[in-house]
Amino acid sequence: MIKSGSLLAVALLASTVLSAQQEGPVATQTVVTVDSKTHQTLSTQNLKVKVNGRATDVSNVVPVSPNGVQIAFLMDDGLRSSVGRQLGDIKSFITSLPPGTEIFLGYMQNGRVVSAQDFTTDHASAAKNLRIPLGSPGLSASPYFCLSDFVQKWPQSTGGAPRTRFIMMLTNGVDPYNGSVSPTNQNSVYVDNAIRDAQRAGVPVYSIYYGDAGIRGGAASFSGQSYLSKVAEGTGGRAYFQGTGNPVSLSPFLTQFTKSIAESFVATYNANARANLVDVRFSTTLPSTKVRAPQRARPGTRIGAAGQATVSP
Repeated sequence: MIKSGSLLAVALLASTVLSAQQEGPVATQTVVTVDSKTHQTLSTQNLKVKVNGRATDVSNVVPVSPNGVQIAFLMDDGLRSSVGRQLGDIKSFITSLPPGTEIFLGYMQNGRVVSAQDFTTDHASAAKNLRIPLGSPGLSASPYFCLSDFVQKWPQSTGGAPRTRFIMMLTNGVDPYNGSVSPTNQNSVYVDNAIRDAQRAGVPVYSIYYGDAGIRGGAASFSGQSYLSKVAEGTGGRAYFQGTGNPVSLSPFLTQFTKSIAESFVATYNANARANLVDVRFSTTLPSTKVRAPQRARPGTRIGAAGQATVSP
């Protein structure tokens, strides 16, 4: 017969062991993208990472496979109608994606994303569902509300297999809920929240600046581009824009975006399980090469060579 005191001691010991297991380092994965004029391959020998300022070993580096990728193309439904001239570029981008790559097409409306085409590998079918934005000023409410909502409710893969995820936003980037677009008012809690949500999900966010039907002018361009650049830097993506006006063509930017995905890798390293987010800084010893990665990551995030980001319990 086991006495109650013994049972309590066993329970406390089990609790202590479980707590220790949860507090220790856990394998964490992050998408890292190469920036180089020549083809470069990342490896555990040439990729370095600091977690919360401390050098940490990279245990594995695997290139992202084209048939293991999901791309969410999110278009602001409040864009100027002139974006209709760019639909051909977007269709060409979609239909030229590598076989096996899944594409989602959605429109940012009222703080959420409305699906025009769920994730599919039928690129021709997805291209047919592309339409001109409604062009109602401020229809997205805030593109950052839409971004947060989408990454938190990411749709399931069509094939059920986990995949590495990327976002491309076509938007003016202005956050109307932050008030003035003055250069002295460029701190938005909604932008910061969207960055954190994307970091937790392990999703790099790319964007192309395009003017809204309602909010115009140099200050609006500055504000929107500033926010989009901040999101890209925080998540390991990239913000594309051409001066303060709308780009003549989206093709060069979409080509660069496709190239970035092809030059992305999944890096595995350890991070403290107790933290919600940890600061991460990646670098490489490869000559004339830089890497892009999120500034923070959630410990336990699993992406895999062709994996959707998930979080260990």
